[in-house]
Amino acid sequence: QTVSKAGEDTIYLDKKKKIAINKEVYTDAIVKSLGLKKSDLVEEKSIEVGNIFKFGTAYTEKLGLKYKDAKGESHPVFLGSYGIGIGRLMGTVVEVLSDENGMLWPLSIAPFKVHLLELSKGMGKSLYDTLLKAGVGVLYDDRDISAGEKLKDADLMGMPWRLVVSDKTKGKVEMKGRTSNKAELLTANEAIRKLI
Repeated sequence: QTVSKAGEDTIYLDKKKKIAINKEVYTDAIVKSLGLKKSDLVEEKSIEVGNIFKFGTAYTEKLGLKYKDAKGESHPVFLGSYGIGIGRLMGTVVEVLSDENGMLWPLSIAPFKVHLLELSKGMGKSLYDTLLKAGVGVLYDDRDISAGEKLKDADLMGMPWRLVVSDKTKGKVEMKGRTSNKAELLTANEAIRKLI
């Protein structure tokens, strides 16, 4: 569970112990079994990112799946299922890490490392090819729309780095991190060195 006002679940959270109970299974017995006190729990909205299911031995008994303990006695295997929903995880990242301009993808899971904006026709293809050869994941925007629309879309999509090429950059590349207020004017090689 990830705490978020956009969540569809309700949890009861002990903020000091960082333990939460989903409303669906919230009982006195569960609270006690986790060593929690109801008075320490705060109700929060949350997004369910993953699930844990305890199936016990029902399925393994049917399959005859057993293990031997230290005494050599056979017992059915206890079965559990653990999973994180990739779609839910991506949605949660967007809900939790977005700002007023759009998404903020962490570098480790960003769909692309770089969003390359070509503001003057034909100026970005060479840099795009060079970035690909260097192993940099790049989203290349060479659409025939205004510079303002491209810049706004880049913020909205939230890739970690934005590179801009245009007549105004005079053979160089404007490089800016998504969360930075400051852009740098670099050579293509300088920009690539920062990215790899």
